[in-house]
Amino acid sequence: MPSLLPPFLALLFLGAPAPALKAPPAAGPEGSGSEEPWCPYKVGAEGAADGRLCFRTPARGFQCQARGCRAHRSPSGALVANVLRNGSVLLQWGPPRPAAGLRGFALNCSWDGTYTRFPCDSVELGAACRDYLLPEAHGSVRYRLCLQPRYAPPRPAPPAQCVEFRVEPAAMRDIVVAMTAVGGSICVMLVFICLLVAYITENLMSPALAGAAAAPHRA
Repeated sequence: MPSLLPPFLALLFLGAPAPALKAPPAAGPEGSGSEEPWCPYKVGAEGAADGRLCFRTPARGFQCQARGCRAHRSPSGALVANVLRNGSVLLQWGPPRPAAGLRGFALNCSWDGTYTRFPCDSVELGAACRDYLLPEAHGSVRYRLCLQPRYAPPRPAPPAQCVEFRVEPAAMRDIVVAMTAVGGSICVMLVFICLLVAYITENLMSPALAGAAAAPHRA
């Protein structure tokens, strides 16, 4: 569970502009002294006025591996959604331009229903944030996530960067794994039964048939 920020850390979320970081969306070199050690954020549920101020450790050095991750990019490539095998989604983005006057980011989420689009929880992120983790995403649902930088007045907010993706259902992954395991066990069992039938036919039934065939000749 994320922890509450001390009151004096709230200034990071509400106040000063972020430094111009050089890290690309796919996480820059580790040990950079200019990066903040945490990412302050607020999660506002649908219909809630305000969320609790929390923080998380940035996922520095993360790279999407082909076996356990699938990357989806926005049209401009500035926003990347890394869909992990466990159903979580790691969002990554680069520093906006210009960096002066940046106060944070607004992350809006929605997903497609049968007849309409439903909103997800909205997230407000600090100016130092360069990634955010969605711990659980519903399978077989098409998501649309939009990230928009927020600047101090009078600078207007630039257009939002949006990315769309679909998460593979966890139940389907479990079914595939279970069917693979059960299918392998059934194949082994069938081979064992065939060998057992062949052994019985060769060693038990053949002598009995041979004896029955020889009896009339003796008579």
